Parts: sequence; C-alpha cells; structure tokens
Amino acid sequence: MRILVTGGAGFIGSHLVDKLMENEKNEVIVADNFFTGSKDNLKKWIGHPRFELIRHDVTEPLLVEVDQIYHLACPASPIFYKHNPVKTIKTNVIGTLNMLGLAKRVGARILLTSTSEVYGDPLEHPQTEAYWGNVNPIGVRSCYDEGKRVAETLMFDYHRQHGIEIRIARIFNTYGPRMNIDDGRVVSNFIAQAIRGEALTVQKPGTQTRSFCYVADMVNGLMKLMNGDNTGPINIGNPGEFTMLELAENVKELINPEVTVTMTENTPDDPRQRKPDITKAKEVLDWEPKVVLRDGLVLMEDDFRERLAVPKKTKA
Repeated sequence: MRILVTGGAGFIGSHLVDKLMENEKNEVIVADNFFTGSKDNLKKWIGHPRFELIRHDVTEPLLVEVDQIYHLACPASPIFYKHNPVKTIKTNVIGTLNMLGLAKRVGARILLTSTSEVYGDPLEHPQTEAYWGNVNPIGVRSCYDEGKRVAETLMFDYHRQHGIEIRIARIFNTYGPRMNIDDGRVVSNFIAQAIRGEALTVQKPGTQTRSFCYVADMVNGLMKLMNGDNTGPINIGNPGEFTMLELAENVKELINPEVTVTMTENTPDDPRQRKPDITKAKEVLDWEPKVVLRDGLVLMEDDFRERLAVPKKTKA
C-alpha cells in the first residue's frame, strides 16, 4: 500500500511513519515543509527503498499516487500559532482542501488529525464527540481551533458531495520522544526545565486540567481508525486527568526533585478542563491507551537528555 503522511517529519507524524514502515508491504511518502518538523526525526528511513521524503507545503497542491493519506500537517503549539496565525489557518483550511482534492483525484482514503481544541473551553465534561464545543472565533488561538473546525467541515462536505472515504480523529494532548523542546507545550516545557535545573513554570491558576496520551498509544489509535469502517469523528486521547500542578509535581519527583515550581500569568482562552470521553474509541476501534503518565515521562526524559546533552547524575 502507498501511504502519504503530511507533517510526517513532525512529532506524531514521525512515530506514525516508524510504525507504517514496519509493514514491508507499505511504501511511505512524507510531505513536510520542516516548519516545525525535522529531518532528524526520519533519519533512520532516509535512503530506504520504500520511503520517500518530499519538502512540500500543503498549502500548495501535491500530485502523488497513493492509497491512503494521513493528513497531520499543521503547527500544533501555541507559541507557533501566535507567531504566525495566518500560516496556521491557511495550513488547516487550504492544506486540507488540497489533500481532499488529491484524495478525490486518486481515490484515496484520507484521515484528518483534528483536535480536542474543537471543543474550545468546554462546558461539558468529559467531552464526547457529540459536543459542539465552546470556541471563541476571534481569539489568539482561533486560527488553530476554528481552522480545525473548518477542516472537519470540509472533510464531511467532500464525503457527502463526492463520496470520499474520510476518517476524523480528534486527538487530545500527546507527549513523548521527539517533541519540540521549546514549543510551549506543557509536558515538553516541564521536562526541559527540570533537566536544565530551571524552575517549572505553571500557568495560573494551576488547577486547569489536561489529559496526556503517550505517542505510541496515539499512533496505534490513528492506524486503527484509518483501517476501520467508521468515519469518526472519534476522540483519541488518554482519559487520565491531571492538573498542571500535579503534572509539575510528577515531573519534579521523577526527573529533578531539586527544582522549584513557580506560577506565571496564563494565556487568553486557555481551557479550564480537557478530558476525552473515549467510549466510542473503545467500542468502535477496540482501542484504549496503555501507557500511564509516569512511565511515559521517563521514556521522554531519556530522549530530551540526549538532545539537550545533559546526562543523568549518577547517584553517589
């Protein structure tokens, strides 16, 4: 099977490529503009006969013959979308239009990684797929939130009007090796700060919650969705819910008990609670996450230490 992964040099994308390449019947093509992705994440596949890497921005049309498209391309960190909001919404809207156009031309099945951000600052807890969300259309995060909402609309319109085979995953916070170290996401921030011996900066009030899914679990869920019969949308995430202060304390205990925890001002429209209801994923995909947070943090620490060149202190 020929499979296109847009954003395949990114954090989740590169782990997906690793898994797809394990199957010797797959040929994998990655399209990435390296805006937030890195060739380093794919170094073990470059030169492999079943692998191809194209520097390509999805806001431009792409002509390739493929059977499946995993459309992951989009900056997914708040630092990035505030830095270049127009690029973010263009990637979400025009990028998705281009990939749907490709799917239509070549008869490919297409999976969109949408996001828990489509629920905004939710008034329902936990969030099921039936919830329509509570999103500010003109806030600093809207380029991402509303961009993904429009992408979902486009997917369903192409499905209804042109019969395209679509799959939509609403993915919740994901963490693991190869996350960008300074991308403003909370897990990577805390781990990098702990390794560098800096204070862990928790945005006020610290009681806001997130649910963190280890990347290997996430990839498994995406592949089950792509190869199953349900269009979605389906929540894929880990329902284990932690406050930001609890997360900071976990990182501190596991990685560097000597660091302090300090509070900083928060960004506008930061959701107070985020927790997936994964009943549908369990029933339809027979999927649920396996890796608990404390185990996943340790796996991520090793990767971050290597990239930051800060070895573990040996106990005397």
